[in-house]
Amino acid sequence: MTTPDKKKQNLRLALILASVVAAFFVGFIVRMAFFGG
Repeated sequence: MTTPDKKKQNLRLALILASVVAAFFVGFIVRMAFFGG
């Protein structure tokens, strides 16, 4: 029982969460590269 509007909202939330996770991951990789882990 999901309306197209609800689906769009869920997709937007998923994209936001994914971008936050990606930002943390990239930051972690950069830190490992610069400070040698």
